[in-house]
Amino acid sequence: MSRFTISSDYLIRVLTDLLNTPSPTGDTEWAISFVQQELDSLGIPSVRTYKGALVAHLEGLRDDHPRAVTAHVDTLGLMVSRIKKSGRLELTALNGIMWPTIESEGVWIATRNGRQIRGSIVLENGAAHVNKEAGKASRNAENLEVRIDERTNSDEETRVLGIEVGDYVYIDPRVEVSQSGFIRSRFLDDKACVACLLAAIKAQRDAGVSPAQRTHFLVSNYEEVGHGGFDGLPEDLAELVVADMAVVGDGRAGDEFHCSICLKDSSGPYSRRLTEKLRTIADRAGVELRADIYPHYGSDGSAYWSMGGRAEVALIGPGVDTSHGYERTHSEALIDTALLMAEYLLEE
Repeated sequence: MSRFTISSDYLIRVLTDLLNTPSPTGDTEWAISFVQQELDSLGIPSVRTYKGALVAHLEGLRDDHPRAVTAHVDTLGLMVSRIKKSGRLELTALNGIMWPTIESEGVWIATRNGRQIRGSIVLENGAAHVNKEAGKASRNAENLEVRIDERTNSDEETRVLGIEVGDYVYIDPRVEVSQSGFIRSRFLDDKACVACLLAAIKAQRDAGVSPAQRTHFLVSNYEEVGHGGFDGLPEDLAELVVADMAVVGDGRAGDEFHCSICLKDSSGPYSRRLTEKLRTIADRAGVELRADIYPHYGSDGSAYWSMGGRAEVALIGPGVDTSHGYERTHSEALIDTALLMAEYLLEE
């Protein structure tokens, strides 16, 4: 059984606060600051990289096989790509957005002058009483637009509000935590794993133990666009464990109630020795780890290797349903992920 107790109250509180903190790729300052404050409260100093990621260094009992753990705080998102003559906004995706899933969502437009202006995503000419084809139209970047909750009927009037091309558009996460243990929200990918890593570190601190090896904790901020996994990690790294959401869907072994370990994704297989090490630790700790393969997936571990990283890499994470849509997981998967990470950090 596990040597640690994960505080579910702490984990869910951190996760909820983080989910309610917007952090689309390229605009992650608030979320990084939030994580930095949590680390400070645990007595762990951290530093920012030039790219804006966060790195903390944990002293270990030994220093002959240094390791790192990482999760990313950046999420999918949107930017204003054009202000239309109607005053409404055309959007561009910050990777991976499934356009049909964001119709009717509420948004905030974050302007350069510090204002946040409310709006919603609607279909262009979307009134069913006007456009009989509205129900049949595909939903994409060309015909979904932001309807601004201000009096504006022209591009000039919208610009007077302070809105310009390049402004970030924050999609409402709609966080809900049920009594049955489910957590529903956008952007569980990968804020769920950031919360799990914080909960694992807290569990070690509460138990009064230190990691077995010098350990580096990276909260990356460019994973969703493919270049977050190398930032701030030392050259002498021996092992890197990436925590990112596990795939749930037809043909996959994982589910919302368990932590999964990815043997191979679209970039290729992960390190066999490190993967087996984690599976052995999970067996000993009583964590029912699901081994799986992700056919359409890449991680910060993939990015780390592609940028010349030499450490062994493994990938774990809680099962998340409907990835890149309105996602859902369960507290059992989160706790198991945090337990596995806490046990790993104590392993020689």
